[in-house]
Amino acid sequence: MLHPARYTLAALTLLAAGPSHAAMPPGESYPVRPIRIVVPFPPGGNVDTFARMLFRHVEEDLGQPMVIDNRGGANGILGADTVAKATPDGYTLLATSFGFAVNRFIVKKLPFDHIRDFQPVTNIALGTGYLMVGHPQFPARTVKDLIVLARQQPGKIRYSTAGIGNGQHLAGALFCLKAGIDMLHVPYKGGGPALNAVMAGETQIHFPSGSVGVPQVKSKRVTGIAFTGARRLSSLPDMPTIGEILPGFVADAGWHGMFAPARTPIAIVTRIQQAVHKALQIPKVHDYFVSNGYDPKGEPPAVWAKYYADDLRRLGEIVKAAKIEPQ
Repeated sequence: MLHPARYTLAALTLLAAGPSHAAMPPGESYPVRPIRIVVPFPPGGNVDTFARMLFRHVEEDLGQPMVIDNRGGANGILGADTVAKATPDGYTLLATSFGFAVNRFIVKKLPFDHIRDFQPVTNIALGTGYLMVGHPQFPARTVKDLIVLARQQPGKIRYSTAGIGNGQHLAGALFCLKAGIDMLHVPYKGGGPALNAVMAGETQIHFPSGSVGVPQVKSKRVTGIAFTGARRLSSLPDMPTIGEILPGFVADAGWHGMFAPARTPIAIVTRIQQAVHKALQIPKVHDYFVSNGYDPKGEPPAVWAKYYADDLRRLGEIVKAAKIEPQ
């Protein structure tokens, strides 16, 4: 399990082992030592939250600890680059959101290539949407209230996201476009800091995933306003969708997926995918994802690779439509 004592022990084991510069010796079974899961965002966001729920069960199947390594910064680019440059032996893996793919279209110069430097492992889950939440003292309690207030104060209402070009940013930009309003986008270095911003009153609106936002809504640390998906969230059935007020509006939360460094042996990639798929079938894991607005997947590497390639094209078109300029 990924409790603190085991986390520390596993981390020390990884450090003692040092970096591996050789391919897996013939006949060696996989895995034989702890596996590092790079989450390219700070603790507290939905990628980190889902990883900690899922991989404690994946490690039970693989028989080795899976150490969560939070490497936040540059909208997930720093952590992804760590994996791109790692030895392709299955002991350093990336667990990320579809913002990883969006970076291809919003960053002028990346330190890696999305196709050349990564091996798709599996899609963990597909998000049905985000929550729209507000600071508890923010006067807008409904979508209609927010639209009226934003029209009275163009550019004054601030919404926080996990970074430029991620799903939260796209959902916020699409909402502004459909509602005919102007809100100020304030990017942070991850979902955790972006949520903290709205709770502290630095921003007025945020678009967290269900896994992060639902507990905060229920504890009244933020005000639940609406859901961006096509259907209401099962864990907050009284919360309307934005589409109920703005007909035709839908913004899903994209995918969570796993990648290995390019040239990782397919036998290892398949072993990891099978363990992830098995863990996602565990009722409490499956129900956790569903209740937080995500459909568990865990599909084979070849299926995921095709979906990923298709989605790269789709996301490029969305970024262009949202008029997000590469930086």
